[in-house]
Amino acid sequence: MNIVFLHHSTGRCIWEAGVPEWFEDYRIGRDMELEITEKTFPKRFPYGWNNYPFDYWNIWVRHAGPERYLKPAGNVKSRIKTALKRILPGDHPGEPTLEELTKQYQIIIFKHCFPVSDIEADSGSPDVSSSDRKIENYKAQYEELKKKLHEFPETKFIVWTGAALVKRAVTEEKAERARQFFEWVRTEWDQPGDNIFLFDFHQLETEGGLYLKDEYAAGSEDSHPGPDFSKRAASLFCSRIVAVMEGRGDESSVTGE
Repeated sequence: MNIVFLHHSTGRCIWEAGVPEWFEDYRIGRDMELEITEKTFPKRFPYGWNNYPFDYWNIWVRHAGPERYLKPAGNVKSRIKTALKRILPGDHPGEPTLEELTKQYQIIIFKHCFPVSDIEADSGSPDVSSSDRKIENYKAQYEELKKKLHEFPETKFIVWTGAALVKRAVTEEKAERARQFFEWVRTEWDQPGDNIFLFDFHQLETEGGLYLKDEYAAGSEDSHPGPDFSKRAASLFCSRIVAVMEGRGDESSVTGE
């Protein structure tokens, strides 16, 4: 069983709060081969520090296929040359598509960082190819992502509901839109019986409210999770992974509690 967790900074807070150690303990006394690893996705260079619904759609749906996606910008040849100089030995420029990832991993976990909750008002004209952070665009991108994930029925996917923002970092209207979108993800987009499961991180952070609770945050103006909350969330996250791995994903709690 090979598991990969795709994330940015919020995900790293949770990972480093005890995920590898939790699975080391889990493996003790069990006759099984299990490896869980993490990857920054997409990488800051050359793609850019964005992991919103648009970006997963852009890499996995729009640019699906066996080849990695290397985001073009300006002089493409120059960008590729620069990328090759900056990658680590054994790495590869560009971002892996699902066609690549599903050959390596039986469970793929992905998430968005907290700017995903900074949502503007809808225009009334949803555009799946738009990077504008609006509910209408998010829904269009999630619907296409679901179709794509269903193309790999032997792989299980765990999707985090989006990280929330602290109250000082977002307006009430934007925070309400975020709650509405992730409620839609939980109650309409996610369906029992398929290969997609949720980890309801937004609920853990907000406890049903609009904002990342102050006592769970790294600071009053910092929307990263603090160390105590991260440790608790790491344990719940691991429990949720095991529930999905053992075939209990539809019956067990989406928060891991």
